[in-house]
Amino acid sequence: MGSLREDYAPGDLVVPDQFIDMTKGIRKYTFFEGPVVAHVSMAEPFCEFLREKLYETGRELGYRIHSGGTYVCIEGPRFSTKAESRIWRDVFKADIIGMTLVPEVNLACEAEICYATLALITDYDVWAEKPVTAEEVSRVMAENIAKAKNILEKLIPKLPDKPPLEKCSCCRSLETALV
Repeated sequence: MGSLREDYAPGDLVVPDQFIDMTKGIRKYTFFEGPVVAHVSMAEPFCEFLREKLYETGRELGYRIHSGGTYVCIEGPRFSTKAESRIWRDVFKADIIGMTLVPEVNLACEAEICYATLALITDYDVWAEKPVTAEEVSRVMAENIAKAKNILEKLIPKLPDKPPLEKCSCCRSLETALV
């Protein structure tokens, strides 16, 4: 995951609350392909309850973790150009960039599954003009994977069967979506 902010540093974790989809359509985005259509609201794309729990658990473990931020999802597998990176950062005001959020977030919402993302920052995107090596990304990713595993090992046993409804719109996403 690339950072588009100086203060979201390699090794940090982020629990985003918004996303921008810049994928181009080669992915399967919906379970509904007619005759039923689902216009699912993505205004709050992540389960607030899971977001809070991921953040709290990361803090309890002493990790540098950020609550909130906008994730721009690009198609990949190539990385951004400098011009694209500056657009994501300066025009779109996104905070992190990656290639693995869409369509999972859309499909989880359509399936009424609570969903949150724990983003693992490995480097600064090319806007920073701080060259990054594959070796550095691999090292930081290994450290971040260990942090993510620790968070999940601590959090999962404590999760309730169902989140509090006032903290989660995921479980009711189809109530007003089907046409």
